[in-house]
Amino acid sequence: MKMTTEEAFIKVLQAHGIQHAFGIIGSAFMPISDLFPAAGINFWDCAHEGSAGMMADGYTRATGKMAVMIAQNGPGITNFVTAVKTAYWNHTPLLLITPQAANKTIGQGGFQEVEQMKLFEDMVAYQEEVRDPTRIVEVLNRVIMNAKRASAPAQINIPRDMWTQVIDIDLPAMVEFERPSGGDNAISEAAEMLSSSKNPIILNGAGVVLSEGAIDASKALAERLDAAVCVGYQHNDAFPGSHPLFAGPLGYNGSKAAMELITDADVVLCLGTRLNPFSTLPGYGIDYWPKDAKIIQVDINPDRIGLTKKVSVGIIGDASLVASKILSKLSDTAGDFNRTERKQKIAEIKSRWAQQLSSMDHEEDDSGTTWNQRARADKPDWMSPRKAWRAIQAALPKEAIISSDIGNNCAIGNAYPTFEETRKYLAPGLFGPCGYGLPSVVGAKIGRPDVPVVGFSGDGAFGIAVNELTAIGREEWPAVTQIVFRNYQWGAEKRNSTLWYDDNFVGTELDTQVSYAGIAKACGLQGVVAKTMDELTEALHTAIKDQMENGKTTLIEAMINQELGEPFRRDAMKKPVAVAGVSASDMREQVV
Repeated sequence: MKMTTEEAFIKVLQAHGIQHAFGIIGSAFMPISDLFPAAGINFWDCAHEGSAGMMADGYTRATGKMAVMIAQNGPGITNFVTAVKTAYWNHTPLLLITPQAANKTIGQGGFQEVEQMKLFEDMVAYQEEVRDPTRIVEVLNRVIMNAKRASAPAQINIPRDMWTQVIDIDLPAMVEFERPSGGDNAISEAAEMLSSSKNPIILNGAGVVLSEGAIDASKALAERLDAAVCVGYQHNDAFPGSHPLFAGPLGYNGSKAAMELITDADVVLCLGTRLNPFSTLPGYGIDYWPKDAKIIQVDINPDRIGLTKKVSVGIIGDASLVASKILSKLSDTAGDFNRTERKQKIAEIKSRWAQQLSSMDHEEDDSGTTWNQRARADKPDWMSPRKAWRAIQAALPKEAIISSDIGNNCAIGNAYPTFEETRKYLAPGLFGPCGYGLPSVVGAKIGRPDVPVVGFSGDGAFGIAVNELTAIGREEWPAVTQIVFRNYQWGAEKRNSTLWYDDNFVGTELDTQVSYAGIAKACGLQGVVAKTMDELTEALHTAIKDQMENGKTTLIEAMINQELGEPFRRDAMKKPVAVAGVSASDMREQVV
């Protein structure tokens, strides 16, 4: 069949049902972007490629459907780096299309040239370059399939002179593969361990969110065993929040109930999780990870089994399929030991933590520091971060999709949101990029226009994505709601400064003259300032109504005091010791 390379390329995208592309227009891919409207592909032209990539991540995480990241070769593509690595650790299958400088000039240091394959080699699950026009559909299909199999970004690099070639080619067949369901011996061994367990615990990770039917499969297994279910860091949507066996998230600013329950486990079924450090590090001063428990780790990627924790049984497989097979092999008496007492203990610990969480108004100071005390005294009429989160919970619809940014105020909120459905919580993940909150929730809204969406960011992180306010107000863009916690500081770094650097605040202060609500208004959006809990609850309620009924985007500045929560990594910091000493008098003038 004769066609142009760009026509063939588009037909492969259509065959895979890829309907959305995010980026900034560039001449290097205009041959295919010219065909986007006729092909039914929406091109979302953002203000910055980094945000475009995070929009694609949010879209795919909210829908399960693949999206495209694409931009001009060179600087347009380098701007994708942070977003691609973020998607990699979020286990998000995305298609990264990187137009390249033309073959004729590659290596001459020409205009907008960079080594794009080397750039992403440790950020994607698979990458391949098109070396001949007749192979363009074969390569594209293989890249897409590898992204799906690995649940990660995959890259196709295309020298720009590959376009507008007339080729004679057959389109590839669409071949799908069954996901692995675990080896029989490993499944049997895991079932035997759980059957004889006196205090089993289930830990759900991202694999439960990504696997179709895994929530229900893990719920059936938990109910059969009457085992408490914890979730990993930033995976609050990996189990129904209202379920009596749900204990909440482990890790940084997570659930004390989950930590107390897992510490007494004799068997832990880690379902669809690589056991990342933030899901196992101590929290609230509790070193909760059970030292003597038998660990069953289930992950679709064998390289991640046993990577961070010693495991008793490793199972390579899809979370839903493995959970169902384990359930079918449990003994008749599985979970019977102390079943009634265990259920009562779960209920009591959950109730105690819920009461404690609802009464937590302020952040505590470490011994020898006084910053939080001073912050409260300095702005006694402003909300604390926890009061702001409680005000938000009062207005947040249970069906909402939310996104979060990296940072101290967003992290304080880790224990609060729960969900009844999966694909509802879009957090920045373990790469930890700032500027994720707004673009990811915009992407989610593009994929789920029927659902209210709310993004959360601290004011430092939001500054990295603020330019997207100039893009998302156009008529074709959907309405969203964004909350910015406004305390005029880089909070996580400031907390480190209070603990290890004697309040020597280098680079932590933000401009108090800047109004994000004002910038939103200047961009034709709605900007609101909320100073009290009642004002914040009302502002969020109104903003969501405007989003869903009137198609209006609202940015809410939540004015909070400068209290600071737990540092991200106590284990990664230590008090510096002066040995030689440093003095400004040692500075020399540069010779020019």
